[in-house]
Amino acid sequence: MLSEAVQDYLKSIYKLANAPQAGEMVTTSLIAERMQVSAASATNMIKKLAEMRLLDHKPYQGVELTSTGVKMALEIVRHHRLIELYLRQSLGYDWDQVDAEADRLEHAISEDFEDRIDRALGFPTVGAHGEPIPSKDGDIAVHDYQRLADTPEGKRCWIRQVSDRDPALLRYLKEHGLVLGAELEIREKSPFRGPLRIAIGADGEHHLGLDAAEQIYVELDPTASHSP
Repeated sequence: MLSEAVQDYLKSIYKLANAPQAGEMVTTSLIAERMQVSAASATNMIKKLAEMRLLDHKPYQGVELTSTGVKMALEIVRHHRLIELYLRQSLGYDWDQVDAEADRLEHAISEDFEDRIDRALGFPTVGAHGEPIPSKDGDIAVHDYQRLADTPEGKRCWIRQVSDRDPALLRYLKEHGLVLGAELEIREKSPFRGPLRIAIGADGEHHLGLDAAEQIYVELDPTASHSP
């Protein structure tokens, strides 16, 4: 059995490496920021994971999970995302509440409990924030989504995934109808990291800051090309 700390690091490294628009390497500083620890603490854990052959560490470049590390990370991610979706769909939690609850529960559930949740939810493949749920065999879908912030003016798109890191952001997005499946169109992109003016559905319009737009991942309409 891996310790909870090791599991948390594996999950975080996997998510950093596989988020939409992720960079090539996951650095120590990124890991420390995600785990909210000092660089020294992150470095010590990275050395431990390397000794356990769960990751490869290239000094001054970054880390990459080994095949064993990926397999273990996907099992933890599967637990987390199934729990999140169960809390959301069956227990009525809002999408800004489920991440913290799942963090506490993911280490404790048995494989039988995982299977029961999976079956009760109808064997889902997409989580509460739009992320793919790994299969029990360790397979996971890869989606070609892009950040809303990178979407051209006049382009229609749909929200498919949202970062789960900031509950306040999730509450804000929900208040303005920026939820999974929402149809958007970029009406105007202000220069110098200014806000986006977006149409939401048929009637709504909103000005959205880039910090928020960078946490929203969308699927583009390949056929539509509107003038702003």
